[in-house]
Amino acid sequence: MNLQQLRYVVATAEHRTMTDAARSLYIAQPALSRAIRDLERELGMTLFARSGRGVVVTAQGRRVVKLAREALDAVHEIESLANTSGVTDAELRIASTPSLEPGLAGRLLPAYAAEHPGVRVHIVRCDGRDAVVSAIRDQRADLGLTDLPVPTDLITHPLERQEIVLISPPGLELPNPVPMGKLHGMRLALPARGSMRRRELDAMFGKYAVSPVVVLETDERNGWLNAVRAGQASLLWYRGMAEQAARAGLIVRSLEPAVRRVIAVVHARRRLPLIAQDFLATAEKGTAA
Repeated sequence: MNLQQLRYVVATAEHRTMTDAARSLYIAQPALSRAIRDLERELGMTLFARSGRGVVVTAQGRRVVKLAREALDAVHEIESLANTSGVTDAELRIASTPSLEPGLAGRLLPAYAAEHPGVRVHIVRCDGRDAVVSAIRDQRADLGLTDLPVPTDLITHPLERQEIVLISPPGLELPNPVPMGKLHGMRLALPARGSMRRRELDAMFGKYAVSPVVVLETDERNGWLNAVRAGQASLLWYRGMAEQAARAGLIVRSLEPAVRRVIAVVHARRRLPLIAQDFLATAEKGTAA
């Protein structure tokens, strides 16, 4: 088995159709099918079974795919070592939501840069958790910073728990903390309907039997803040953004009972580049401290 065959196996497992796998490899579909059949004969096992118009990985195939991914990741890591031996051109890509980027830039990146001054860090800005997951899956980012949960095909490294608070325009007569029941009939700016974050908030509203008045539905964070600044609505956001809200003259209150979300570094189930492994070590060290 050679590296080309390993790539064929992994691509076929990821795309689940020979046509899509061949397209991703820039080869003809019949050539890929022949290559897979030849490899199966060489190994004496069936890696893929036909299922409708696609293929499914067999039990033996799953083990081969896992080992093939590990082998390819190891090759990529060796190439990375060769390409970044001087460290000066190394780049780490981290996907983050706007809500969490200030904490990333303010705490994690300075600590990492102090230990790895030759590595450039590029922040891939994402509108929300779904976009962070997509950036990881599409390999546009090595790591992602987001709140949980995320799909099970990603590995998570929890860092901290952040409180969800109510941010409102001045003049609202509300206690601090705000009982959940007070959200009933409150004018709120919320994430777009159908998004993962909106589904979680709707589940929370259902749990406490409250129905807010939805003034704005968008995943654009600036849109939320603008609605609050204009006195049109309140919003639910992270405590970490409270300072920004307070500087804008807005009022920040806790909720009762308190609501918290776990913030984590996430990545795909593959061997990470060394610079990404080093970032994880720095982040987890800071969490332990």
